[in-house]
This record gives sequence, structure tokens and C-alpha cells, in this order.
Amino acid sequence: MYTTLKQERNRQRTVVFYGRVSTEHEAQISALDNQLQWYDNQAKQHNNWNVIDKYIDEGITGTQTKKIPSFLQMIEDARQGKFDLIVTREVCRFARNTVDTLTFTRELKNLGIEVYFVEDDIWTMDGDGELRLTLMATLAQDESRKISERVHAGQYISRENGVLYGNGNILGYDRVGSTYVINP
Repeated sequence: MYTTLKQERNRQRTVVFYGRVSTEHEAQISALDNQLQWYDNQAKQHNNWNVIDKYIDEGITGTQTKKIPSFLQMIEDARQGKFDLIVTREVCRFARNTVDTLTFTRELKNLGIEVYFVEDDIWTMDGDGELRLTLMATLAQDESRKISERVHAGQYISRENGVLYGNGNILGYDRVGSTYVINP
């Protein structure tokens, strides 16, 4: 069976990459540039991959796939049979919601489209692919929940201490020193 899987993976593949960063902060934009370079390096390592597209979502959380435009376009293109392999760096870049991750990877599998999560070494067509994917997706979802809790706790403490949170971009207000004033 190993030989069959290896032969299957080494056949010519029509490939797309999917990448996402959660915020538009400068550090995340740099992270996106690094992701794009990483994908280019992956393509160079697999001469059987014909990369036809990259689907990239910037400044969007992965907790709800219905709000991720490039992801949804990728799924629509998959339904039209435009490719047979989606490569993404890791499960948490694909989606941070376990149900969405499993729903979409199952649909893709039924369409004959495999998803390869490189850092997690998960191929969805493998016998244990779904089990491993379920575990990693659950961990990604839980990590997203923890991050949200930490952010909200930090915001709460900032408010309690009278410290302004964020960059001051609040519609209808101007930041003046350490406070906001209504912008008439």
C-alpha cells in the first residue's frame, strides 16, 4: 500500500495553494509574504506539481469559513474540477473550525480532490487522514478560542485601568492624548 500511495503522490498533479493571515497588522503581512515564499519553495521541491493558482485571504479570521472569500472561491473552483490537490501549510491556516474543516475536506474528497497539510503531514486521502485531521482541527479550534479569550481579557483589563485599547480608529471619535472625543 505504501508504494501505491507514493506512486499516487508522485503522479502529475494540478495544484493550488491556500494561505491566510488573520490580521492586517504589518507583522502579519510580513508573515503572508513568508508564506508565499514558502509555497514557492514547496512548488520547486515537487516537479510533478503544476501550480495553477494561489488563494490568499488577508486580515480574515479562520473561525468562520463563510466569511473567507478566497477560500470560498477555491471551493467553488474545486467543484468545477479545476485542480486535484490543495496544498496548505497547516490545518490552522485552512480553517479553525473543526466542523468546517471536516465538512469541506470530505466534500473535496468526494470530488476526488486531496488536501495536503504540509507541516502536519496530513494527506486527506490517506486511511488515517481524517482521524489525524480531526485531531489537528480540534486543536486549532481550541487555540483560536484561547487567543480570543486572552484578547478579550486584555481588553477588559485595559478598560478597567482606563487605558485605551487599539489604534484609535473608532468611527465618530478622534483620539486626543489618552482619551477619545466625539468628532461632530
